[in-house]
Amino acid sequence: MGLALEAATETMKDRLRVMLGSERLARLEDARVLVLGCGGVGSSCIEALARGGIGTLIIVDKDAVAPSNINRQAVAFESTVGRRKIDVMAGMIADINPDCRVFAHDAFVLAENLVALYETCLEEAGEHIDYVVDAIDTVSTKLALAALAQERGFELISSMGGAKKIHPECLRIADVHKTVNCSLARIMRKECRKRGIRHLRVLYSCEEPVRIAAAPGAARSERSDLGTASFMPPIMGQMIAGEVLRHISGLGAGDDVSAALAMH
Repeated sequence: MGLALEAATETMKDRLRVMLGSERLARLEDARVLVLGCGGVGSSCIEALARGGIGTLIIVDKDAVAPSNINRQAVAFESTVGRRKIDVMAGMIADINPDCRVFAHDAFVLAENLVALYETCLEEAGEHIDYVVDAIDTVSTKLALAALAQERGFELISSMGGAKKIHPECLRIADVHKTVNCSLARIMRKECRKRGIRHLRVLYSCEEPVRIAAAPGAARSERSDLGTASFMPPIMGQMIAGEVLRHISGLGAGDDVSAALAMH
């Protein structure tokens, strides 16, 4: 009876309150976060933000779940193949954190529609968004988003590539101009300089890409240059969520993580 009563009075935010305190938790509950993309990085990031107590999540994706997503995406199960990712994600959020408001957009995120899409999301969020997460793949859209962030002054973190990487301990959060060993970040650095984008916070891997030769006669799917380990995108999404949650709550603000890592 005692255990049943204890379970009945527990909430999903109890451990968060112990860790953060009521004031910081309230900041998260009041926060509005926009996540562009519900793929491997985006879906795991959204899940962690919901578990972390974020009060409003605006999610955007046009894709449906495909069988090839099952190895790395939080929305992907045999039972969800064919369903819209935003619908699966919205259901997961409601099941995890019923207090979280969700605005879901079935839309492509393109450089051409980015401003209009952002304005729509901003209006839904009450004219204020605390953080924007870029979990999309297209370079042109990433650059347009970085330029918009610089113009409007909103907080943005952009996910770089996780393909051909197998060591999550090599993941780093840094300015794009200080990245190494990431082909996507290299392109972004070059294009950001051309466009006068001075700063862009990114998650990237400093690991040299793994090169695994396909067996002779291998199927086309096995000859792809963009194989992805099951564990890398979810860890990347969790790390981005951690960055967002720390920033909004103020927990760990000002910590010199690089100095702490250098000591070990």
